[in-house]
Amino acid sequence: MLSWARTWRLPCGGLQLSRTSLSAVPVAPSSSGRGGAEPRPVPLSYKLLDGDAGRPALVFLHGLFGCKTNFNSIAQALARQTGRRVLTVDARNHGDSPHSPDMSYEAMSQDLQDLLPQLGLVPCVLIGHSMGGKTAMLLALQRPELVERLVAVDISPVETTSSADFPAYMAAMKAIDIPHEVSRSCARKLADKQLSPLIQSQPPS
Repeated sequence: MLSWARTWRLPCGGLQLSRTSLSAVPVAPSSSGRGGAEPRPVPLSYKLLDGDAGRPALVFLHGLFGCKTNFNSIAQALARQTGRRVLTVDARNHGDSPHSPDMSYEAMSQDLQDLLPQLGLVPCVLIGHSMGGKTAMLLALQRPELVERLVAVDISPVETTSSADFPAYMAAMKAIDIPHEVSRSCARKLADKQLSPLIQSQPPS
């Protein structure tokens, strides 16, 4: 369950947030952008549900361990209920999108600056969860004319430090052993069982 969300309707001048708190922080070390050059966009994998082209599209951006299919159910429901176009996107190095050594927020923002106008989806309602929320906020700062509304879910526009337990969480997730032939519901139960010792051993934050 997503625990926190904030929505903004963007003024003509864009959001008044600190650029340094978003654009200068890479998800992983950046190999581009040296000497002031803009990151090179990659062709993102996406799924677009058709709808009324006269209304701003809804664009969903997933989190660090996610992909566009995380939003399949809600995207279909919103397309039916609102009649709007709904776009779900795989960030670079996620899902079916190409891999790149540059995993900075600048690069992910540039990917969207390239894709959204190509699809005729600007200005749009940009909905980002966690990592996708930071990407969405940076895009709104850099290109406010592309964003009609911004919804940031489970993330805030401030600098944060990584949890000391994060490497242990990643190692535990990589160690999960699930047979290929099991159903999704069974796979989730197996994952819960294998992860529960680590979760129970962590003190509440």
